[in-house]
Amino acid sequence: MEIYCKEFGVFLNQSKKMTMKNLAMSAALVICSLLSFTSMYGQVVEPVTWKFSVEEVKGDEVLLEVVAVATIEEKWHVYALEVSEDPDAIGPIPTTLKLTKSKDFEVVGGPKEGSKYITHFDPNFEMDLNYFENRASFKQRIKRLSDGAFTINGVLEYMACDDSKCIFPDPVKFSVKVAAKGGEASEPDATEEEAVQFDGILQPCVWSFSSEKVGEGVYNINMKATLEKGWHVYSQHLPSADGPVATTFAFEKMPGVSFAPEVREGKAERVYDKNFMMDLDFFSGEPVFKGIVEADAEQEIAGMVNFMVCNDEMCLPPTDVHFKINLATGVGYIYEPTTIKNELPTQFRYKVESIDVNNPKQADCGAIQAPVTQGTSLWELFILGFLGGLVALLTPCVFPMIPLTVTFFTKGSENRRQGVSRALIYGLFIFGIYLILSIPFHFLDQIDENILNNISTNVPLNIAFFVIFIFFAISFLGYFEITLPASFANKMDNASNVGGLLGSFFMALTLAIVSFSCTGPILGSLLAGSLSSDGGAMQLTAGMGGFGLALGIPFAIFAMFPGMLKSLPKSGGWLNSVKVVLGFLEIALALKFLSQADLVDHWGILKYEVFMGLWVIIFLLLALYIFGVIKFPHDSKIKKFSLFRIGFGVLVVSWVIYLASGFRVDEKTESYISLKALSGLAPPVGYSIFHPKDCPHNLDCEHDYQVALERAKQEGKPLFIDFTGYACVNCRKMEEHVWIKPEVLSKLSKDFIVVSLYVDDRKELPVELQETYEYEVNGTKRTKEIKTYGDRWAAFQIATFNSNAQPLYAIVSPDEELMNTPVGYTPEVEDYVSWLNCGLNAYNNK
Repeated sequence: MEIYCKEFGVFLNQSKKMTMKNLAMSAALVICSLLSFTSMYGQVVEPVTWKFSVEEVKGDEVLLEVVAVATIEEKWHVYALEVSEDPDAIGPIPTTLKLTKSKDFEVVGGPKEGSKYITHFDPNFEMDLNYFENRASFKQRIKRLSDGAFTINGVLEYMACDDSKCIFPDPVKFSVKVAAKGGEASEPDATEEEAVQFDGILQPCVWSFSSEKVGEGVYNINMKATLEKGWHVYSQHLPSADGPVATTFAFEKMPGVSFAPEVREGKAERVYDKNFMMDLDFFSGEPVFKGIVEADAEQEIAGMVNFMVCNDEMCLPPTDVHFKINLATGVGYIYEPTTIKNELPTQFRYKVESIDVNNPKQADCGAIQAPVTQGTSLWELFILGFLGGLVALLTPCVFPMIPLTVTFFTKGSENRRQGVSRALIYGLFIFGIYLILSIPFHFLDQIDENILNNISTNVPLNIAFFVIFIFFAISFLGYFEITLPASFANKMDNASNVGGLLGSFFMALTLAIVSFSCTGPILGSLLAGSLSSDGGAMQLTAGMGGFGLALGIPFAIFAMFPGMLKSLPKSGGWLNSVKVVLGFLEIALALKFLSQADLVDHWGILKYEVFMGLWVIIFLLLALYIFGVIKFPHDSKIKKFSLFRIGFGVLVVSWVIYLASGFRVDEKTESYISLKALSGLAPPVGYSIFHPKDCPHNLDCEHDYQVALERAKQEGKPLFIDFTGYACVNCRKMEEHVWIKPEVLSKLSKDFIVVSLYVDDRKELPVELQETYEYEVNGTKRTKEIKTYGDRWAAFQIATFNSNAQPLYAIVSPDEELMNTPVGYTPEVEDYVSWLNCGLNAYNNK
């Protein structure tokens, strides 16, 4: 494998606008590539083979095209002439094709791609890039100035990458000869090695297609392969997946057209294949594969054949041939399908009028989570809010406040009565804060329904929480005490009641702010469901009150606990041990907030392996502390290990083993096996260094609605819209514990075009696409500033689906009709499968 750091250094200097982030990213790529190089023990990797030729331009006697064709190994890719639409982006080296000046010809224009590239997220550079997979071609047009034969010399430079490393091969020098007018081309003027490499494109198999009518509305489809002598293609039925690629056929779904499930083939030859060292069935000569189609009208059908062609010494990469057949004439032809570029349109429809959430095609299924209606009474909303608060208690965002609450109320409660009094006040403050949150909505006409989500995913706020939790943790470990200045403490002693109220209010406010990460979606549902032009703010207050009460009661009980501890005798060294344990927990949970900021802002510093590795280290150190191996400043000597301490230590060691099991890899999805206990705490398993996945479980998903819609139209499949978020806890639970089930994953991968829209993506839209969007909710006009990709998808969800809670799942046909009622968090697999089947059946019946 050839990795040239000096060339990479030249690449880094291409832009004067290099930022520290880009520099760090590029340096990480070099390190990653060097590690890959070391792991291959110096073996040379050559994933790309180039072929060069000259073709005449039809209809012009003097114009020629120099064609460079790359054959690319699986999982590798080569970049386009322009790697990104952002001219200032720091990315890979683009492919360049340059011809040496000659008196025999002149260059016309610049080089162009001869085939369509794809635009996709590249994990090496963490940006959307233009590149080719499997096969790439580039063309440079020239004008002939000589009637005689001449030679064209040139050089091609490129960069090849897979998902974990890149190589920088030497520039490819080539030489091809052009025949005199009316003559035949002679051999390329090249070295012996180059002549072998650049002797033209091998095309030993040519396909032709036709049809014939055999009955009323019934047609035979003939798919014929004409092979050069010595070459063969393989049967559709091969004994093992370890051998060559079997020939496969696929047909495009069309209204009024149905295809027989099996394509017939003739009797294949069974011969020992030297390339794969096994007995295989293949065809040579002119094999014909036959299919049957029933059609309501004599229309044009479309399909694709994928095949591998080999001789006794070599095989060419698997190739796709797309074809169309006119059933009326029986004539078929090969065509190149258009590739969808992952671009944002200049005009985006936030409100899709044809999607009516109140009137889906199949209205009697899928309403697993019924939205709050305007007719709901205040008491019903209060109960719904209370239930939402109980659910919020079980989320990982609220849990970090439990040790903080216990530690805070350890001091300041001199007796049990005072401890109970302060705890009750603390609970009332929690209840009151959530009531206060609803007050502005009684006065404001312009409301941003997504405000809670924006707060929970705010990067500076999450970093602040991370710093605060680390600060508390260091204090818990005994390295310093968080105390008030002496003079201020004396004043607080003289007004202890005021001090107690302020402290309790501060803790209640901290709880409300920190828990937004998980409570935001629940409160967002209340906000979107209850606000209306006729008293919606009062409905919101009722829901908020129930929510605050559900949180306030348990935390008041937690606050009472320290007072009970103070009344116990001999509460000495063991209490310091409790504080140290809480300190370790605070460090671990602080990483959650840093991870959330990292996900939202795409830093790439706290990926799955790093996060899980840090957690393993933190809890391993905790186990060592419990067993007395390490000590902290205020620890007393352990004279005897209690049964409780030993049991707790064994429990922590078991937890470390459980965390380590999170590094297992699922062979089917090629991702780590997610741990159920860490859903919403750890980053998604696809946010990985070694097994990066752009979509959960290696699904072929999109991240732009318009692009996915075009794919749905081309492939004849319904759209599965996933409104999600990087900081959405329940979204991770659905992806990692429901989507992973075979009955769900199979449907998502085969029957739908999946599009995941991240409403908290803070990546800015191009300036020309930023706008102020005006819309209406329940008769009230609103405006929303659209500056980021997340703003766009959030506005789309609110305007079209009348919801701002995530996750939200909807099934939409290619002509943008809602198939069934959208659903949210649905942890029961059977319910989710039933909902998917409902939407799919509605689409098939349509």
